[in-house]
Amino acid sequence: MTHPFTKLTTTASSKPPPPLITFTFLLILCIIGFYTLHHPYPSPATPPLRNPQTALHFQKTFLSLSSNYTVSSYLRDLTHHPHLAGTEPSLDTVRYVQSHFEQLKFNTHTVEYKALLSYPVHASVSAHFSNGTTVELSLTEKGISQNAILDVVQPYHAYSPSGSAYGKVVFVNYGREEDYRALEAAGVNVSGCVVMARKGSVLSRSGVIFLAEAKGAIGVLLYAEWDRLRGGGVERGTVMRGVGDPLSPGWAGVEGGESLDLEDSEVSKRFPKIPSLPLSFENAQIILGSLWGGFVPQFLNDLGRVNGGRVGPGPTMVNLTFQGVCCVVEKKHQLKHLRRHREFSKGKKKVATIYNVFAVIRGLEEPNRYVLLGNHRDAWTYGAIDPNSGTAALLDIARRYALLMRLGWSPRRTIIFCSWDAEEFGMIGSTEWVEENLVNLGAKAVAYLNVDCAVQGPGFFAGATPQLDDILIEVTKMVKDPESESGTLYDQWSAPNRIFNIQRLGGVDSDFASFVQHAGVPSVDMYYGKDFPVYHTALDTYTWIVGHADPLFHRHVAVAGVWGLLALHLADDSILPFNFLSYSDQLQENKDILSNLLDQRISLDPLTAAIKDLTSAAKDAQNEAKRLREQEHLGGVEILKIHDLNDRLMLAERGFLDTDGLQGRQWFKHLIYGPHDEYESKLSCFPGIADAISQSTSMSKKDGEALIQHEVWRVARAIQRAASALRGELT
Repeated sequence: MTHPFTKLTTTASSKPPPPLITFTFLLILCIIGFYTLHHPYPSPATPPLRNPQTALHFQKTFLSLSSNYTVSSYLRDLTHHPHLAGTEPSLDTVRYVQSHFEQLKFNTHTVEYKALLSYPVHASVSAHFSNGTTVELSLTEKGISQNAILDVVQPYHAYSPSGSAYGKVVFVNYGREEDYRALEAAGVNVSGCVVMARKGSVLSRSGVIFLAEAKGAIGVLLYAEWDRLRGGGVERGTVMRGVGDPLSPGWAGVEGGESLDLEDSEVSKRFPKIPSLPLSFENAQIILGSLWGGFVPQFLNDLGRVNGGRVGPGPTMVNLTFQGVCCVVEKKHQLKHLRRHREFSKGKKKVATIYNVFAVIRGLEEPNRYVLLGNHRDAWTYGAIDPNSGTAALLDIARRYALLMRLGWSPRRTIIFCSWDAEEFGMIGSTEWVEENLVNLGAKAVAYLNVDCAVQGPGFFAGATPQLDDILIEVTKMVKDPESESGTLYDQWSAPNRIFNIQRLGGVDSDFASFVQHAGVPSVDMYYGKDFPVYHTALDTYTWIVGHADPLFHRHVAVAGVWGLLALHLADDSILPFNFLSYSDQLQENKDILSNLLDQRISLDPLTAAIKDLTSAAKDAQNEAKRLREQEHLGGVEILKIHDLNDRLMLAERGFLDTDGLQGRQWFKHLIYGPHDEYESKLSCFPGIADAISQSTSMSKKDGEALIQHEVWRVARAIQRAASALRGELT
């Protein structure tokens, strides 16, 4: 019987080829691949002929070289053992990725950083019931082998403070402000209690903990409701605020560089003051089912299943204990195995290293323009979905690019493959690198293309800064839809109403955050599926992917196809495929939403004028690009004019940055897309305005209106800067 992965996934008909043809084609590819890995490719003395037909040929060839078997092999190799950042096993994945790039004859190097990481020493939760019985709730996950229990780091919250909390339990639903308001209306006070919350999509893990602390809770237990599907998994995660190394906020944590003390206020404010732990869904239900006390109708959908909707306090008491250690990461040392290292119990600080791995394909005509493809490599456990489904796709794109180079292709602009470390602790690897290279990225980065969890399940999702919407949609027209026998990803994504739900990159949930929100680099993020039930658990394994997420790895191939084609366009198109009319449309839509939220005394005229200015500049840029493409087709184009337009298209995104950043969160410089302090806001952009609206409720009417008006002016000036950059002219 033929192995299911031996079928190559291409854009051709879904009808399988005869076995002899399949075997012959695979043999040819293996021979080409072997030759590629062992013979350096010659660098052409002159740039290759570039025209639409040649570009299309290489794009189709790129798609034809896809192999679900190869992707599955990469993923299997990457997930043999857990590889938490800063630990000795993580070095194996560093070597694996680095070796892969080196075998492809790419210019490969690693960059190391110091950072503060957090690991568990001891964690326990006991429940004390009203009938006098006490139950120790196991934090060990069900459904994994004894060896896995020894190898995998125990469930914990990174950067939770060490300590114990003993008190009555109160269920707080998702732990949002509106949930606490509902509790207060029911006469329930959480002060002095241990709160239990279920993980939601609105409020982050750290947001739940910090808000519980502000409400007077002494500890937090957090469970994921979708855990009911996974049978005993426990969701690990960080509870630190912000991104990047907390000891070097705003600058890179390089060897010999400045590093703040743990006691520094800039460091300590990023960590909660009360301990917290994750629980399995099963253990959470044991506690919830024993609660009496208040009744909150809004919570009934969850609680009605276990005890009729009672939220506490108590009478059940819990004793939550966590002991952790933070490790200052330095060169040339690694932490010993976390679960077996006895010196952790002494509370000593240990040293380790985080590694980013890079591979570079130098551009021929514009080597100082960079197209970056990035994925993080570290994982809480085995990381088959998060993140190594993306790592496997990245490695396969590199393999296919190497084969294209054997066939005569070289990119116009430089392509950089980025394998980040310590993303799970707060996007540390990518953030430190962006901070270290901020000036060069600001001057030379064309775009950053991010994939984290390439495949979690069915359904294609993508986010982008709006000028990349059009090229993202166009690329999906070339990639076969893995969910159907025929048709493209475009057909599936746009069905049934031909509306594309492209998300925006205002969150801080993956490595695009520092590129967009700190450096102003146009970016894309993409993935298959949502809310997979083994998220951050020891059950995130290769076996789970084969059994549930993507048995034939066809979705992996589709993500790699979109990812790789986007990079080919951005690296090879003579005129960058940016359309800022999409940006102005998005801004106008959000301005209209804003107008319905604000008092008429607050003028949106500055915003209206700025958006109008950007729209005019965007139309001019589109018309200019059209003229240049026509001239290029006729062979009479002026290269300098194309370079000038490309620079303006590339740099316009930087105009949305503000040196002062968001109020209270100065690291976040982007005034259009960034995290909101006010998570209940109806705005999907303008984070500074959203925060001002929230803050104004606790101020006098005059001061509140002045604060909002100031933020409106700041956004308007940012939009005008982008319009000015797009025109490229001085006033």
